[in-house]
Amino acid sequence: MNALKTFPRSHLALAALVAMPLTPFLLASPSPPTNDRVSADLALEHTLVAPLPLPASILGNTDNSKERGLNENRQVVRAGDSLARIFDRAGVPSRDLAAVMDAGPAAGGLKRIFPGRELVFLLDENGRLARLKYVASPFETVVFDRVGDRFQAQVVNREPQRVATVREGTIDRSLFIAGQNAGLDDDLTMRLAQIFQYDVDFVLDIRKGDSFKVLFDELYVDDQFVGFGDIQAAEFHNGGTTFRAVRFVDSDGNASFFSPNGESMRKAFLRAPVDFRRISSEFNPQRVHPLFKSTMPHRGIDYAAPIGTPVFAAGDGRIQIATRTEPNGNYIVIQHGEQFQTKYLHLSRFANGIKSGARVRQGEVIGYVGATGWATGPHLHYEFLVNGVHKNPRTVELPMALPVADADRASFTAQAGPLLALLSAGAEDTQVATTQ
Repeated sequence: MNALKTFPRSHLALAALVAMPLTPFLLASPSPPTNDRVSADLALEHTLVAPLPLPASILGNTDNSKERGLNENRQVVRAGDSLARIFDRAGVPSRDLAAVMDAGPAAGGLKRIFPGRELVFLLDENGRLARLKYVASPFETVVFDRVGDRFQAQVVNREPQRVATVREGTIDRSLFIAGQNAGLDDDLTMRLAQIFQYDVDFVLDIRKGDSFKVLFDELYVDDQFVGFGDIQAAEFHNGGTTFRAVRFVDSDGNASFFSPNGESMRKAFLRAPVDFRRISSEFNPQRVHPLFKSTMPHRGIDYAAPIGTPVFAAGDGRIQIATRTEPNGNYIVIQHGEQFQTKYLHLSRFANGIKSGARVRQGEVIGYVGATGWATGPHLHYEFLVNGVHKNPRTVELPMALPVADADRASFTAQAGPLLALLSAGAEDTQVATTQ
């Protein structure tokens, strides 16, 4: 059941960090900016969501005095539109489009317009473009003002009102659907899953009856909902085991998620460095090779995925080998300090800049799934070695990332303790608190 209740404003700081039970699900991360691995299975259910409607005030005058006497022409971006086509519909010549695009870095946002957004053309009495406004997001409007034959650009930012909201749900059909039923959008559900991906395999470990609770910020402009903000805390129950996480911003301004005792929710390595559909071959020292019909140890795991699926570096390290051989096809070996080594075989190709000696970060794309070498179909063959000995990537104990720093421990405890207590006590309905 999803319900809602409100915290007094004085409790907002706590609510913002309150543990938020998370909805894990099988979803292909479209993103990397977070390059973290989340399963691709829900990508089949994932649909593109149209942009939210924008409050009318966002497109209102930023300075009424400057716009008196100007004629307004609003153009809604259509599917398949180009800037040239939009300017033509507005009756604005191509030379003005060129001048607008010459207005500096702020003009770069016009290259990423998408259907549903609006461009507001303000024309003088001679029909010449005097000002152009483009709403890049509910919180950012780019304004172009004519100065002679050129345009100057300025970015106008708006701070949203933040409402701390708790949602919870139980997995029945799928994690993705549970997130929808709880009022979460696809992106927020994915971010929640990414918090716990180091402890829960969202392809193989999720079962009916698992449950989640989540605290996050809803964003409003002029009392109109415009999107989801940061996740503040989460809780996820998986097969009798409970995981909790709290968001904490350290003294250097870096935000991460930690367990209640201050351990990082991240591990030094990803459990599976690819968005896979299924495991086509397990770690098996006694495996009979499907091509040669003889006993050949399978010292890794084969993750089946379509050709071209990105493959991520499982941890920070240095590329030791990036080459091609007949059995391995295109393959990469990464050395992670002195103790750990990971291998990635049968790639279709390497990512740009991947070569021997290059340093990589966890989650960085290093190559793409293929079927090169002695492969019977498209998959990533992934190996994990500790002190030169092959280990099962699914069961090997992974080292932790760094915990909360000693200098930040008191601050973390002061925030996490009350929030987790509030989470435990607030299992009834949703609670809402307004923040600025």
